[in-house]
This record gives sequence, C-alpha cells and structure tokens, in this order.
Amino acid sequence: MSVRRLAPPEVQPAEFVFTPENAAWASQQIAKYPEGRQASAVIPLLWRAQAQAGGWLPQRAIEHVAGILGMNYIRVLEIATFYTMFALEPVGRFFVQLCGTTHCMVCGAHDLREALRGFVGPERTVSADGNFSWLEVECLGACCNAPMVQINDDYYEDLTPEILINLLKDLAAGRPVKPGPQQGRHAAEPAGGKLTSLTDPSLYDGSVVGAWRARFAQKD
Repeated sequence: MSVRRLAPPEVQPAEFVFTPENAAWASQQIAKYPEGRQASAVIPLLWRAQAQAGGWLPQRAIEHVAGILGMNYIRVLEIATFYTMFALEPVGRFFVQLCGTTHCMVCGAHDLREALRGFVGPERTVSADGNFSWLEVECLGACCNAPMVQINDDYYEDLTPEILINLLKDLAAGRPVKPGPQQGRHAAEPAGGKLTSLTDPSLYDGSVVGAWRARFAQKD
C-alpha cells in the first residue's frame, strides 16, 4: 500500500468550517450514536467535509472534524490517510479513478491510462481548465464490465479510449451522460447478450433439488 500524505502547505486553505447546512447535517449524524460513541460518525463527517471542500480533504477540514467529535487530530488523520475514498490533494471538477487491477488491465486499462495522460495530463495533476484529474486505483468491483472508471460518484464500464474521452468531453460541456455499461448491455449481463454458462434448465426447475431429496430419503 502506498504512503498517503497531505497536500503541501502552499495549496492548503487557511481555514475550514462546515456551512450551517452541513453543520446541522453533522449534528444529525452524531445524534445517531450513543453517548461516548460520537467518534463513530467520523467517516460520514469526513465524507461531507470532502464534498464541501471540492472533492478533497484539506488539513483544516480534518482538524475541524476532529474538533466536532472531540477526537485527537492524529486519530482522524489516520482514518483520512488510510481510506483511499478520501482524496488528500486537490482534484478536478471531474475526478477520474481508473481501475488498473488484473481484469481491467487484461481488458484494456493500459490504453485508458494512455488516453487519460494524453487528454488530461499526468496522474494526480489537475488539468489547466480545472475540469479533470485522474488516479489509478485498485479494484473497484466491476470486473465483469472491465475496463472501467469511476468519475466522481458514478461508474462507467465497457470502455474504450474513444468512449472514455467522449465521456469526458460531454461532462465538461454539461451534456447528459449515462453511467454504467457504455456498449449496449444491461448491468452485468453477458457481453453480446448471449448466455454461455448456467444454461441447463434443470438448474432452475427444481428437478435437481428433487433428485437430491430423493437420495437422502432412500438413505433414511
């Protein structure tokens, strides 16, 4: 696991305080836990702080959450640096997380990586217009629809370099985009729509289960 550090001081904001709306939301989250267990709300509060800060967690935001929950700063910092769902440096308006684990790698993640480098720039840098940044991450759990990326909160699957770059252009232009598979299939159904496994009707009509029951009954 790579070392995760806070962004350098020159990009850190001087202060961070929850907006009144987020402060009220935080109070509601904390109230869900019994007295003495308020620290259990640390992850949702950090998540909300990241959203308010523009998609990343400044040091002041981590300190603010620690203060609200009465936790030592180091404990909250440990959480923020452990979970990769928290970005510790500024990100673009559209933050692309590219899955580079085995299945996506075999199915074309390398080509997506090169496309992102050419369209956005180097990994972990924000494009000049502020729209994009990207990061290669570990498995995002959509292996059957590889290769795929997560952009902000949505998954985009069955990608090619051309499809990915067109998605980014549409997002930047404010045009509607459709999360999920991008080449016609629904959810995680087989590519091409043709079943190739578990096609024996006896798996579903109860006859197999009945046969096993009969065997057990004979033994009795």
